[in-house]
Order: sequence, then structure tokens, then C-alpha cells
Amino acid sequence: MDLSVYFSINCILILKIVLMEITTLKDIASKLGISVATVSKALKDYPDVNKDTKKKVLHMANKLNYTPNQLAVNLRTKQTKTIGVIIPTTVHHFFSKVIDGVIAEAEKKGYLVIILQSDEKLFLEKLHVNLLIDKRVDGILMSLSNKTNEFVHLKKIISRNIPLVLFDKVEPSIACSKVRIDDQKAAYDAVSHLIKKGYRKIAHFRGDLNPKISNDRFEGYRKALLDHQIPYDPSLVYICNNNKDFEDGYQNAQKLIKEHKDVDAIFAITDLVAVGIIKYFNELSIKIPDDIAVVGFSNWFMSSVVTPTLTTVDQPAYKIGKTATEILLEEIELLHQEQPITHKEVILPTHLILRESS
Repeated sequence: MDLSVYFSINCILILKIVLMEITTLKDIASKLGISVATVSKALKDYPDVNKDTKKKVLHMANKLNYTPNQLAVNLRTKQTKTIGVIIPTTVHHFFSKVIDGVIAEAEKKGYLVIILQSDEKLFLEKLHVNLLIDKRVDGILMSLSNKTNEFVHLKKIISRNIPLVLFDKVEPSIACSKVRIDDQKAAYDAVSHLIKKGYRKIAHFRGDLNPKISNDRFEGYRKALLDHQIPYDPSLVYICNNNKDFEDGYQNAQKLIKEHKDVDAIFAITDLVAVGIIKYFNELSIKIPDDIAVVGFSNWFMSSVVTPTLTTVDQPAYKIGKTATEILLEEIELLHQEQPITHKEVILPTHLILRESS
């Protein structure tokens, strides 16, 4: 027998077996001698079906290995019970904790979570948005990439009447709910701490010029200096824009020591940048914080195990994910009930964790 014919016959047989094993509501109804409507109501625990009938239906459903046809359920309810999440990266401790919060909250309400990574690239972010729309997700959570400087794809989500909640890296002009921290205040508090400890020549290793959080943390740094009568020196600001936080910290620390030997503190945009700084200083036997103090941002796990331990801003990643998901699921439900949606902006508090580096 021709091999292709052999495989075709076997595939047909397998398909027939699979189809034969699928149990429908009609099968259960036929076995029990009751209507399909009664079976459906019994499985949904409707109060107008008596307890004995419910018990018989559940027993027969288990016996026949019945599982609901999810596609039919989706068509009936006009929901897929699926939400999409787009994050810039999965390697950062911050985003892994955000995802923990998202999944914990989504599972409580029976939602499946699709997680996609933009890798800090706008074109990937756009592709992922189109993919989630095509998958007919009920809602989308998103933290924008560092390269996102136009927002047609976000407006596309909204125009399709799909609830959207932005978190962490957000865009103020987009009409949707948002969950974030006050990055400017958090940075201001971190730099003010350094100033109160006696440091005066403070450098800032900032992020890309595009993301709002990068600009907000820079403004917090600059405002803290000016409010404490310390002149702002733009030559003390180093940009980390290679999306390789550790290497950015290490390489910019090298530049800083060559260009500003008298600098006495650094405020870094992330903990991973700060760890790169600390590694370079340790290699040169530069004492932290005696020679130079270092403060990071996010309170990732590594900040408590690096030597010296890192003073950092504690960013409530899990709470951000949980809160953003709560809002999204609430908006999905309101949309399903054809109720009006009022967008929210939730700003969660941060605080400074004091450790050995300052």
C-alpha cells in the first residue's frame, strides 16, 4: 500500500475515534430520558431543576466524560475568558512579579492569560496587539516598550471595544485605565536621601529619552538637586539605552570615573544598572558608600544579595499586576453587561529600602 494512503486512512480512523468520544448534552439527555434544556440547566445548577435530577445529570456527565464545548460557550457568552498581556521583557524581576499578580487574579475569575514579550521593540508590540485582537481576547494589559513613540495600535484596541489597561510604562494621551507609581516622586525621595546623607556631586544613570518613566525619574533627580540648592550638571547624566541594563551600568561607570573623578554618588534608573556599577567599582576597589554611594530602583531580589547590599526604591510589582487585572476584569464585565466604563488611574505608593550602598 502507498505510504501516503496508509497515513490518510489512519488519520481518518483517528478522527473518527476522537469524534466518537465527544459527549454532547444530547447524549446525556438521551440516556436519562429528559430534555437537553433540563440537562443544560442541571449542569449550570439552575434552581428550577430538582436536586435528584441534578444528581442524575452530574453522575451521567461524569460517567460519559462530558466536557463543555468551549467554542459553543464562547459564542453564547460572547467571551473567550482569555486576556492578553504584553510586557517589554520577561528577564526582569519586576515584570516576573507583575505576571505573578496578573495570573493570581485572573485565575480567581477563571481567565486564561496569554503572555507576550515586545523585547522593547515597537514593531513586535504592534504584531502582538494584532495577534491578541485576532485571538479575540476579552481584554489586554500592556506595559509599553521603550521604543513606543506612536500609538495607533493602542487606539486600534480601543476602537475594537476591547478593554485596555496600561501599567508601569503608560501613555497619558490614551483613553484607558492605567496603573503606575509616581516615578518622579520616588526618584526625588531617593536623591533627597543621598543629599541628606551629605553627598553633593550626584550622577544619574537614566534610561532612554522616550519612555515616560525614564523622563519622570530624571525630573525627580533634577528637582531634588535644585530644591536642595545643588546646581544641575547635565554632564553627570549618562544614558542607558542598549536594553542591556547590567552592561550599561558597568560601561557608564567606566566613563564616569574617567570624566568625573570627584563624583560621590549615583542614582541608577534600575537595580540591574546599579549592579553593573557596583561590579565595576568592586573591581577597582572603590569603596561603596565611602568613596561613592549607589542607589537603585525597583527592589529586585539581587539588590539584597549583591555586595554591598543596594539601597533602592521598592516598586510594588505584584500589586501593580493584581490591581491592573482587577480593573481589566471589572471593565470586561461592565462591557458584557452593556454598562458604561469609567477609566481609572491608580498610583500605587513606593518607599525607599535603606541598605549598605548609601
